Amino acid sequence: MVKRKSHVLVDNCNIQPPTRIRKMATQPATTTIELTPKEAQLKDLLLDAAKLIDESGKVQEPVVLRWAGGWVRDKLLGVQSHDIDTAINVMTGEAFALKLCELCEQPDTIKKHGIAKSDIGNLHKIAKNPEKSKHLETTTIKLFGYDVDFVNLRKETYTEDSRNPQMEFGTAEEDALRRDATINALFYNLNTGKVEDFTTGLTDMKAKLIRTPLEPFQTFMDDPLRVLRLIRFASRLGFTIDQAVERVMGDNRVLDALRLKISRERVGVEVEKMLKGNHPRKSLEHIKNLGLYHTIFTDPSKPDIAAPDISTWQATLNCLESLRQSKTPGSIYDVLVRSDEAAYFAWVLAAVLPWESVDEPSHTGKGKAPPPFTTLAVREGIKANNKLCDLVTAAHTNICEIRDLMIKVTSNDPIIKERDRFGMAIRRWDSKAGHWRLQVLYSILNEGQASGMEDPTTDHGFMSRWQTFLNLLQELDVMEAPSLKRLIDGTQLAKALGVKPGRWMAPALEVCVAWQLRHPQATDPAGAIEEVQSRRAELGIPGK
Repeated sequence: MVKRKSHVLVDNCNIQPPTRIRKMATQPATTTIELTPKEAQLKDLLLDAAKLIDESGKVQEPVVLRWAGGWVRDKLLGVQSHDIDTAINVMTGEAFALKLCELCEQPDTIKKHGIAKSDIGNLHKIAKNPEKSKHLETTTIKLFGYDVDFVNLRKETYTEDSRNPQMEFGTAEEDALRRDATINALFYNLNTGKVEDFTTGLTDMKAKLIRTPLEPFQTFMDDPLRVLRLIRFASRLGFTIDQAVERVMGDNRVLDALRLKISRERVGVEVEKMLKGNHPRKSLEHIKNLGLYHTIFTDPSKPDIAAPDISTWQATLNCLESLRQSKTPGSIYDVLVRSDEAAYFAWVLAAVLPWESVDEPSHTGKGKAPPPFTTLAVREGIKANNKLCDLVTAAHTNICEIRDLMIKVTSNDPIIKERDRFGMAIRRWDSKAGHWRLQVLYSILNEGQASGMEDPTTDHGFMSRWQTFLNLLQELDVMEAPSLKRLIDGTQLAKALGVKPGRWMAPALEVCVAWQLRHPQATDPAGAIEEVQSRRAELGIPGK
């Protein structure tokens, strides 16, 4: 029934806990929740596995199972979750999962719990990976459509220079206290059918409040990544961060620990989750208000570079959020942001826009110029991938040209009839990084940030200028210019000219594309070839 990974299973699996089992110091506050039929089916199966272990006589006290953390929080909020963390009091997650596998292969169990072949998936052991906040090995099985992780209750001890703790078996209370927020420290006890709160999680859930189980300074110094995690949860859930917690989150000692202990990859992961969530503006506002901007969006290897002015950054955040919220067919946001990936990229562009106010050093040496500060902020600050870094570079590079074209359009310059001018510009913007539409959005946000207005979208003139620009691009039918199918390729052009391919070819093909944009109905490239012929000397095409 269960497909096991051969490298996971061992014949001599130690299911014993430490020699001394600590008792919980306090009794938790409790409440109840209603399980779905599938959740109840899963619960019953896990309790039968616990009973099998109890009856084996190999554990010092009865097995108690608890569903922990995010599943409990989401359940209380009325949000369905398919990821369930199962905490075990007297044995490792792998040891319990192996016994569960044995149980699921018994015909009586299959019949009792109505287990179909598709209900039980592979057993996987996930090694600890501190860089991804995995401080302990966990074992995962797909059960009844849920991704169920198994791990023992644990206690954590930190050193001053690392966010990677020493792990040992612990009580449910100790396990709750080690967590990042009280709302994430709740348990659902499968044995009693009750939610257990060893902190103030239930109270804070009702108050929509983010607090830490322990004193916040200790919590953040132990693991500074928790600063970003709490911002993410507050934004995602629409909760308020406790004022005492907020004060500590912006403490210079905590910010220094964030720089020292946390890899930029992990910072990037948290920022990505924030900006892909439902409330990206709120996340960035927390970063701004808590003084975290210069810790996150920067190149940590260059502490001497000037810090950007973020005093007008709120205008950028308000502008993008207003455009997003007012999306209608043909609106600025609808035209420029056309996928979930583009929506995420848009918020990253908004995040690094303050760097546009910092003067770039002149490049006097030989070779390739260094990346702009905006690119360094994402490449080194949040370890963005090459695709996103290239987009940020292109948005910075093309910002002035895009704005100049918009001004010409809104001033009714004669060039507005030149389809090839706009089509070739769009192809040029798109050529290095794609997402030319987001580069236009970046220019819009830049103008909005410079406007000095709290929300630039309330300025009719501001909105009208950019809407007019986009309307013209649509009227000229150049929105898809980057994917324009050429009427003639390089081989055909060289043959028509009777010369060998060379350096002349790339600019000559651009002449052909421009001609094609001026003659959108043409199907014969003869006119394009003729124009190239007339410009042979200019293009450096050799004689026959």
